[in-house]
Amino acid sequence: MKLTDDEKAMLDGAEGPAVAAAMDLLVRYGEALDCEHLCDVRNVAGTMTQPSPAKAKLVAEHGWDKAFAVINLDSDADFDVPPMRVPTCQLQHGFSDDSVGIAPYPKQYVELQADAESFYSRKGVNILATCTPYQVGNLPVRGEHVAWMESSAVVYANSMLGARTNCEGGASTGAAGLTGKIPCWGNHLDANRHGTHLIDVDVAVEDFLDWGLLGYFAGDLVQEERPVVVGALGQPELVDLKHFGAAAASSGGVELYHIPGVTPEAPTVEAAFRSSKLPEAVHYGHRERRATYENLNSQGNRAEVDFVLLGCPHASIDQVWRAARALEGRRLNSGTQLWIMLPRALKVVADRSGYTETIERAGGRVLTDSCPAMSRSAPEGTRVFATDSAKQAHYLPAILGIEAWFGTLEDCVDAAVTGRWTGELR
Repeated sequence: MKLTDDEKAMLDGAEGPAVAAAMDLLVRYGEALDCEHLCDVRNVAGTMTQPSPAKAKLVAEHGWDKAFAVINLDSDADFDVPPMRVPTCQLQHGFSDDSVGIAPYPKQYVELQADAESFYSRKGVNILATCTPYQVGNLPVRGEHVAWMESSAVVYANSMLGARTNCEGGASTGAAGLTGKIPCWGNHLDANRHGTHLIDVDVAVEDFLDWGLLGYFAGDLVQEERPVVVGALGQPELVDLKHFGAAAASSGGVELYHIPGVTPEAPTVEAAFRSSKLPEAVHYGHRERRATYENLNSQGNRAEVDFVLLGCPHASIDQVWRAARALEGRRLNSGTQLWIMLPRALKVVADRSGYTETIERAGGRVLTDSCPAMSRSAPEGTRVFATDSAKQAHYLPAILGIEAWFGTLEDCVDAAVTGRWTGELR
């Protein structure tokens, strides 16, 4: 790799052994990718506080500095971790203290995570604790190089914000936080940001459910490439595009998409492809919509629902309001639990707005910081769950071995109240 004088100095230890280890990791990473140079980044989003058996063992035996060295820098050296060089945030992690007595999550992990938060906040890591950092103040600007983890956050940053990031990992983001550098490849380069597939939609896509279905179809079609979507699209809201991107990143590996006239790098379809010669369009109509819905619901057989999950990616405050409105004056079935996941910063808004009180009066729970897939934890005895998230419907059956139903928020609330799934595609 071609390093600048400053980068060579960091690699040679001019800023201490931790920064040198971080630069060594980034150089090895870049060389493995046949990458020529590093990008400057001032926005890092990673997962340093996430509990795990390996981390618990390292911390117990050697402390947090060693745990960071091994897990976030791929180094066996002993050194103190200095403050982060650039603004760095913690994404979602394990369940926190608001889940104690609700989620069957090890209490020692809750305590370990609290200790981690204390350690890393002293190092300049902002504990946002959400997969949607863009909802709570972390908003990179168009063209800015960043180093983010988490598939749904990455696809939103690239597509909707026009920032530039690959889907990084715990080690690369740890190194980026200490150096302000990341290998300049993939989505950082202009040549890799044009569309590859054209999807022409002729069935109305206007609500949350349909944006999720379309995203799941698009991801399955293009896998790790870049769809451009045109046709009968209504004006999307933030939550719709959050849902679309998460679904596309789950059924495929989409990190960037374009919707002409909506996403910032695609004022026109020609601009999205950077060419006037367009590929043959793939059709998305009533048949494809129905097939995608049936695919997402192919993992559910029993109508009895034990658990309802809303908020993946983490819910916006408007989504919490919709859930509270749907639950007003109702009561959950005695055998069904409802969890709504959202960023802790937005939980404060939900509390002040009275939404939390309404949801809890109905028997539901408003939880922060994590999700059942990340923490591998659902209510004890769960065999069947229902969700409005295509991402969770995709992942949770494989992670926890449970059945899934996918539908609208209203379908899910009805299931929580009645204990049975009656949702259908309308």
